[in-house]
Amino acid sequence: MTPGNNGASTPEDDDPFGYLYADGQANGAQPPSGGYGYPHSVNRVRTVGQRQYGQVPQQQGAYGRPNAHYAAPETLPGGAQARRQGAPAAPGGGRGRGPNTKGLLIGAVAVVAAVVAGIGVAMLGDVSGGTEDDAGASPTPTVSETTQPTPSATSSVAPDGELPKIDAKALLLGGGATIANDVKGAQADGGVYVTNFNHVGASVTWTVNGIPEDGKYTVFLGYGVPGKDGTATLTVNGTALSTPVKLKNWAGAPEGDYEKGWTKTYNYVQLTKGTNTIKLSCEEGNQCDANLDQLWLEKGWVK
Repeated sequence: MTPGNNGASTPEDDDPFGYLYADGQANGAQPPSGGYGYPHSVNRVRTVGQRQYGQVPQQQGAYGRPNAHYAAPETLPGGAQARRQGAPAAPGGGRGRGPNTKGLLIGAVAVVAAVVAGIGVAMLGDVSGGTEDDAGASPTPTVSETTQPTPSATSSVAPDGELPKIDAKALLLGGGATIANDVKGAQADGGVYVTNFNHVGASVTWTVNGIPEDGKYTVFLGYGVPGKDGTATLTVNGTALSTPVKLKNWAGAPEGDYEKGWTKTYNYVQLTKGTNTIKLSCEEGNQCDANLDQLWLEKGWVK
């Protein structure tokens, strides 16, 4: 530019209302007729966003053609309406690229069902009460001729007002005595009795608890003989009685018939209050061919 007043040359000089002021009028400002208020002012009207300071303005595209640097959504194929619409529906009613929420829901339900089933099985195992091993129980043993009762099984306590009674199979067996149940007619539980008693040294021992007082008692023995008489030795609290146990054929069974030879016998004894030990054995001089069924006590010397 040459020296002198060449009109407004900077944005701050472009006062569109300069013609209203005295200094503007002195400088020849006129009401706008296409430019700003100062003479020789440049028409600087531009579209919004086009004016840039310190940068070379981009060349605006020709009218009716999209600008290479900007394209409004509505100028794209399908227009803004197409941009606002969702993706086309996938077959089966689902979204084209959306998450498969139905599949995820089914998977979650399956996992929950598996967990609940596992908990139910665990609880069922707890509530069922456990097995025989849990309770410490064992199946009912089969009868064996070689089974030997334990010493703890030989003790017995009678209910109040009654004296003890015991099956011979629950006694402490010694000297080769065993149990069996092949001969019918024994009164013991399961028809089990003591056999193999017919040799020296065979014995059964009964530890009796709960004797109410010192005094006279009668020991009864249930037994069976094969149609012939026999004898045995009775020992009370370590002392052998002089009178043998008479294993007579009171049933009158024919010889060799154990099943018809079941009967009973008794002996008088003196017992002390509390615990006493009663032993029946086959000693030298005894004839012990008998099966032993049960033993029981009665107070006094009775028949």
